[in-house]
Amino acid sequence: MWQDVIDLHGFYQTRTGQVARHLVRRAVRQMWPDVHGQAILGLGFASPYLRQFRQDAERVIAFMPAPQGVMHWPAEGPFVTSLVDETELPLQDYSVDRVLIVHGIENSDYLKYMLGEVWRVLTGQGRLLVVVPNRRGIWARLERTPLGHGHPYSPNQLKRLLRDNLFVPQRHEHALFIPPTRSATLLRSATAWERAGQRWFPQFSGVNLIEASKQLYAPTPLRAAERSRRGVLSGFPQVAPMPAPSRRIST
Repeated sequence: MWQDVIDLHGFYQTRTGQVARHLVRRAVRQMWPDVHGQAILGLGFASPYLRQFRQDAERVIAFMPAPQGVMHWPAEGPFVTSLVDETELPLQDYSVDRVLIVHGIENSDYLKYMLGEVWRVLTGQGRLLVVVPNRRGIWARLERTPLGHGHPYSPNQLKRLLRDNLFVPQRHEHALFIPPTRSATLLRSATAWERAGQRWFPQFSGVNLIEASKQLYAPTPLRAAERSRRGVLSGFPQVAPMPAPSRRIST
């Protein structure tokens, strides 16, 4: 079940949310240090983690699922957010180099279709990066933060989910080891918590981050014919599609 965009935005305005954003954003950047000239799509509520790429990437856009709601972003300059059906992304095939999913995997009721759409819009050498609450972490157990809602995953569960949906997990990282506290004193020690967690108890991180590539020779979703009758957003670079088998899977 999707969380409301107002609640998500409100969390990131709190001191706890700002610290969480800083720690997770740093982990995302470490996994994607160079995005020069690439087209990046954020799906779910990824806008708190996209700003760092706007200077380097060719284009950055944020899709927010209809059940969640949408908000304008960024506050300055032209807005790059759109309200979408996560099972029918309005982009052409092979048009995006990177997809970042945050507050999405754990909330969607249509994971198979959503990940199928992500597979479709990614280029052949594209990368998917998912940020998901860790099943063993404290953050997933407390409902006062967005990470305490939806379905948390262990690293193995998340890798299995990606493999089952035609992705090949490449790298796995942990982030957000400080407890979800409101204490200003404790929040100031977040960097120390992060260093200690990475070294001594990585399995108890607040989130798991997994980067995955596409399984290149994969079935084509049956919904492609229906999608071809719908409109797509212009402005993203269009990439010639890869040759692929004509096999299809039932949905």
